[in-house]
Amino acid sequence: MACTGIENIDEAITLLEQNNWDLVYGGDTLHGPAYGPTSHSTAASSTPSSSSAFRHVVPSRQIVERQPRMLDFRVEYRDRNVDVVLEDSSTVGDIKHILENELQIPATKMLLKGWKTGDVDDSTVLKTLHLPKNNSLYVLTPDLPPPSSSHSGALQESLNQNFMLIVTHREVQREYNLNFSGSSTIQEVKRNVYDLTSIPVRHQLWEGWPPSATDDSMTLAVSGLTFPCHRLTVGRRSSPVQTREQSEEQCTDVHMVSDSDGDDFEDATEFGVDDGEMFGVASSALRKSPMMPENAENEGDALLQFTAEFSSRYGDCHPVYFIGSLEAAFQEAFYGKARDRKLLAIYLHHDESVLTNVFCSQMLCAESIVSYLSQNFITWAWDMTKEANRARFLTMCTRHFGSVVAQTIRTQKTDQFPLFLIIMGKRSSNEVLNVIQGNTTVDELMMRLMAAMEIFSAQQQEDIKDEDEREARENVKREQDEAYRISLEADRAKREAQEREMAEQFRLEQIRKEQEEEREAIRLSLEQSLPPEPKEESTESVSKLRIRTPSGEFFERRFLASSKLQVVFDFVASKGYPWEEYKLLGTFPRRDVTQLDPNKSLLEVKLYPQETLFLEAKE
Repeated sequence: MACTGIENIDEAITLLEQNNWDLVYGGDTLHGPAYGPTSHSTAASSTPSSSSAFRHVVPSRQIVERQPRMLDFRVEYRDRNVDVVLEDSSTVGDIKHILENELQIPATKMLLKGWKTGDVDDSTVLKTLHLPKNNSLYVLTPDLPPPSSSHSGALQESLNQNFMLIVTHREVQREYNLNFSGSSTIQEVKRNVYDLTSIPVRHQLWEGWPPSATDDSMTLAVSGLTFPCHRLTVGRRSSPVQTREQSEEQCTDVHMVSDSDGDDFEDATEFGVDDGEMFGVASSALRKSPMMPENAENEGDALLQFTAEFSSRYGDCHPVYFIGSLEAAFQEAFYGKARDRKLLAIYLHHDESVLTNVFCSQMLCAESIVSYLSQNFITWAWDMTKEANRARFLTMCTRHFGSVVAQTIRTQKTDQFPLFLIIMGKRSSNEVLNVIQGNTTVDELMMRLMAAMEIFSAQQQEDIKDEDEREARENVKREQDEAYRISLEADRAKREAQEREMAEQFRLEQIRKEQEEEREAIRLSLEQSLPPEPKEESTESVSKLRIRTPSGEFFERRFLASSKLQVVFDFVASKGYPWEEYKLLGTFPRRDVTQLDPNKSLLEVKLYPQETLFLEAKE
């Protein structure tokens, strides 16, 4: 109302929408004399303090007709997003009928959720709900089965494919070959093209998108692009302000002129105003909740709220903030292996700075910056808006970086925020390589990040070299220690084997001695039990036996012819040749005497009057 001079807010919004919310329009009248911009001559004669680009004229009801207010709905269903634009005089049922054609789902099977108010049915008129211009809804179909696994598998395969987009910049006749995965969205393509061509997304004029590509949030896999290569052409709109008829004419293809929510005010900085102040309202008044709770006790919980609030304000394309304490961020960035170390980027946010919104939306959320930070940095954030949180960070800063860095941050004015600190970890300290203020550009921010990476890479190579040499020394020491351990094990095993062998020999020797002692005792016992040898002149019959040992020796003895054969066996055993181990053989005829009955007399076994026998060891 302050910008247009129109008291009716619906009429004021309608006029601004017709002019794409361009507040510095300097051409002819918009839609009637009551809304025409002030001419230069008129502006010169008007009050100097007036900053409005429109005449502050109360419109006549006969001149301005009440035009219906258009509402935008983004409806999510499973993996699809459908954009619906309706007049506020339409009903909820009208939305369902449009979705029925788009999703091929009966309207009676849909449950349309996401309304801010309570009771809503198909007959509810949208105007009665007092909705904002942009709304998000979602569809539930509890009565319908989930999609088949085969379709999901084919979709997953498409999402994993890579598309080559050959984009021609019409004004400079230059081609860009861009590779995107199937999971990338059309909006991501347009943001990348913005980085290459400097054409804001809302000013891009496209040719070549398939008719099925009706939504910027649609992935390339389902947009109908030609795989693996597809040609597109992009140019800049000739004029940022168009009449309603021209706008409708050019937007026959929804992608001819992009109108992305995330880029509606992406070039606001060229007019020297902040997004939140464009309508004369302080930016802090537009924000619903602080980035971080005051007197946050747990840094991890505070960073979770910071990330959630940052996403709600600036979208999901932003740096991945480390969730945890600053000490934990140091540990993650600096104290791993040299090859895995990264720089630490500390983002210091301040809601009261006029640079914050532009820095976050255009610099910090630029895909090139987000990608570079995710690959090379650990990013940690803190909100300096509240004095308690500011004091806490300065205390942490003094402890980790020293009083000089803390004083540097303390002296920064509010309008110099946000700040971006680039930290490099060294062996004994942490060094602040760069302090980047909010009044910068994407290119300058990228150059300073890359310059910091060059310094870090040189230091990292030295650290890798030192670490490799240290690991090599440790490996040699480990190998030597292992060889020494193996040698000790071998010596111990050898010593134990020798000890076991000596013990076994000693045991066998003991057994042998015991056996010999036992045999000697038996021999002596047998020797003592032998009857006396009869004399040659004995009147009784005497048998003379000559016995040859295995070694060739002979021994002789006389026995009574009536003596039992066992006496001969005992005599031979007393000489060390027990009959269990030796056999006594006769010569003529050759026979084994030990097989004869030991109780028979020598006369009975025909060992009388003399006989030569020889001993032979048994097998």
